[in-house]
This record gives sequence, structure tokens and C-alpha cells, in this order.
Amino acid sequence: MAETQLSQTTYSISDLSKEFDITTRSIRFYEDQGLLKPKRRGQTRIYSLKDRVRLKLILRGKRLGFSLAETRRLFELYDADKNSSSQLHTMLELVEEKKVSLQQQMDDIKVVLMELNSAEQQCRDALANNT
Repeated sequence: MAETQLSQTTYSISDLSKEFDITTRSIRFYEDQGLLKPKRRGQTRIYSLKDRVRLKLILRGKRLGFSLAETRRLFELYDADKNSSSQLHTMLELVEEKKVSLQQQMDDIKVVLMELNSAEQQCRDALANNT
């Protein structure tokens, strides 16, 4: 990231859209959900460094499978408890839940793959017997 970008303290919606490769509509949606709170100058949204960091966390949480409600909950905990102890405990609980969920999905995928391999082999065997 360019040094000028690091020292920048405000961002336009198009700045953030370009930086994170998302649509301005997505950013406005996160704002509508109460996750971002830009200042306004007329019709123009002015995003702070805090908004930029939150957007980065929203997108990271999304990649990790966190819902927007879970992300909002973490933001609220952080805002209420600046020492972040309860936020970290909640984060640990959410991470554990995600790990269990992902493990179940992996197990389910393995079963489906075994069934597909079996079906594939049966088709190949049937084709071999037909010739």
C-alpha cells in the first residue's frame, strides 16, 4: 500500500470501492446495516480511517463465513469494551463455531465425493460390459 494511502485520514466511497474491489452499492449496504458510519458533506459520504478498518474487517469476516449480524455484534462489543476482553471471548466462541461448521461441511463433502466416485465407477463398469 502506498505511503500516501496510509497517511490519508478520509476516504470517498469510490476510494474504498477501488481499494477493496467492491461496488459502491456494497459499501452503502454495509452503511445501511449500521456497520459503517461515514460523515456527510452534503450528499457526499466521507469515510474515516475507522470506517476503512471496519470495511476491511467486514470483508475478512465475510471470507471466514461470519454473518453481518455476527460482525455487527463484534463491533458493538468492541465499542462498548475498549479493552476488548469480551470481544475476544466472543470471537473465540464464533471461531470455534465456524470451525465445527466447516469440519461438518468437509465431512459432508467427503461423503458426497465417495458416492460420486462410486457412481462414476459403476458407469465405467457398465460401459465396459456393454462393449
